[in-house]
Amino acid sequence: MMLRTVTLSFLAFLSATLPSRAEDPAAYPTHKIRMLLPYAAGGGGDVVGRLLADKMGKTLGQSIYIENHTGAAGTLGTQMVATSPNDGYTITVGGMTTHVLAPAIYPKLPYDSIKDFTTIGRVGVSAIMLVATKDFAANDIKGLIALAKKGEPIQYGSWGIGSTGQFCAEILMQQTGIKMEHVPFNGIAKLAGDLLGGHIRLATLDVATATPLVKDGSIKALAACGERSPSLPDVASYKDQGVPFDRSLSWAMYAPAGLAPPITQKLQAALKDALDDAEVKQKLLGLGITPQFVPGDEQRDINARDITAWKQVAKDAGIEVN
Repeated sequence: MMLRTVTLSFLAFLSATLPSRAEDPAAYPTHKIRMLLPYAAGGGGDVVGRLLADKMGKTLGQSIYIENHTGAAGTLGTQMVATSPNDGYTITVGGMTTHVLAPAIYPKLPYDSIKDFTTIGRVGVSAIMLVATKDFAANDIKGLIALAKKGEPIQYGSWGIGSTGQFCAEILMQQTGIKMEHVPFNGIAKLAGDLLGGHIRLATLDVATATPLVKDGSIKALAACGERSPSLPDVASYKDQGVPFDRSLSWAMYAPAGLAPPITQKLQAALKDALDDAEVKQKLLGLGITPQFVPGDEQRDINARDITAWKQVAKDAGIEVN
């Protein structure tokens, strides 16, 4: 009797201390999924994540709840995803900054944006708008080049050092040979306010911020960095205006590296289903994002290519964040 008690106690101890058997990927998902977002609640990235979480949760048959973890330009929350269990119960939505530009400007980034993640798929693409006050002397890139050749000093504002807005301006300068002085602002709201007030006359803005201001005539748009935006279809892209630029400014969904293929496939199918939904499409377009699904493996390869290209842009421009 004593031996049986000791044996049962030992077995109980083992069951409490040994790791539980991994869930069968074919049964996934069996409980709630966490979408960990590196953005502040209410911001553009947060809205995108919540929109997808709602639709994908219905497709997967399990709710997807949101956790916001901000800090270090989105890299803090992104690192948390990279170090989470690769069981399919932690996913994220990453933008240009977290997965493409951060590796180009942070010499000691605490994660590898390619090796430390399973790329589920692309969510969509967005453009950055080069905009100006109504009385600015140029209306397009040709006019901006002519203005620069006159020798007049040109300043432009972006929403921060290392932002997509700064990179888009640097690409323009490197491809055309013009010179502009960068004025970094603490956030896009402050930048837009100072542009409206005439304190800065040229700036880069995301499409969601720029669209209503351009449409109501408060400011004018000179060009779209990235693909021509459905929100402002009359604004020609860099490429349309003769500036070589073929990089996609994309949003994508990620999970930790090593995700089991059956789980990856289920998440990928749910993402594609969400992006095919008419209401989701409309709301994404309202945020300046054109829904555009691309399978995870293909998007990962695009990211790797773009990181190399943006690193060279950052090196030539001297952009580095310590």
